[in-house]
Amino acid sequence: MIAVVDYGVNNLASVVRALAAAGHPGTLTADPEEVRRADRVVVPGVGHFARAAVTLQVTGLGEAIREVAAAGRPLLGICLGMQLFHQESEEAPGATGLGILPGRIVRFRTTQHVPHVGWAEVRPTPAGRAHAVAGPALGAEGTYYYHVHSYHPAELPDSAVLGTGDYDGIFPTLVGLGSVLGAQFHPEKSQQAGIAFMKLFAEWTP
Repeated sequence: MIAVVDYGVNNLASVVRALAAAGHPGTLTADPEEVRRADRVVVPGVGHFARAAVTLQVTGLGEAIREVAAAGRPLLGICLGMQLFHQESEEAPGATGLGILPGRIVRFRTTQHVPHVGWAEVRPTPAGRAHAVAGPALGAEGTYYYHVHSYHPAELPDSAVLGTGDYDGIFPTLVGLGSVLGAQFHPEKSQQAGIAFMKLFAEWTP
């Protein structure tokens, strides 16, 4: 079973639809035990870091997600879901994320409009080219995915940065270590490229 974690944020149904379009239906659940039992887990989300972090803590979903990561089962975070994999975010000083990926979340430092909205090319890094999901998803030269965000991951080791975007400067937009994968972009809004990405994740054996 692919569990899609429902922790009270937006954009969950579109992720379920994208998985179905990829041929791997997901089950929307707010039950930590279902998350623990799942073969693989997706944590989507659009919302505020602090509110989401508290919800994960008080519901027990956060601990269940950590257990999935510790067990080495495939785990995907999308947008806010990916940001919550990190320990902290400039969006919410003092709030504590799940701490299952290194680095932290920072706001864009740019004179351009924030949030960054629209299609942007995601180019593979050396680590990304060698990754079983990122490599074929991004291809040799990169693939365009849809982005909507004001914050992004930073301060990660090179081994954890799988794909980068450029918005008045290079930023990580696909990250991961071990069985954990995080996309700042929205595969569920990225048409065929996004469906292909979800299919690769659904069939991935780390």
